[in-house]
Amino acid sequence: MAKSLEDQKIDRARIQKLYFEGLQGEKVFDLWESFDPELALDLTHFVSGTLYAREKIPHTTRQLTVIAALTAMEKTEELRVHIWGAINVGCTPEEIAEVIFQMFTYAGAPAVNSGLKALRAVMDERGLQMAHTQEQD
Repeated sequence: MAKSLEDQKIDRARIQKLYFEGLQGEKVFDLWESFDPELALDLTHFVSGTLYAREKIPHTTRQLTVIAALTAMEKTEELRVHIWGAINVGCTPEEIAEVIFQMFTYAGAPAVNSGLKALRAVMDERGLQMAHTQEQD
């Protein structure tokens, strides 16, 4: 059964909060809206209300696949947003690092290095450490 418009709005709000709560800086919706408010709303409805609300795979898996793709493409700014979201939905820094390292064969060392720097920046912003460094403290 199709969801009501109100249920879709609730899902969008829930997904946006789940993924992006606590994220600092300009939000992508604000950027889009500054150029075309109507299109910004349509794009947000699709991404948050349709694509990210799908339940075919867990949110953790969804974010890790996005991280792999953005690492391979060296889209560091967007990668930081999705690393933030991945942590919000339950991915550990160790899992994220492993996905980034997996891109070595496909995208090369420079892409992996950029990805790891993005991960480190998000971890620093959030006051997180890798588990092995916590054990040494």
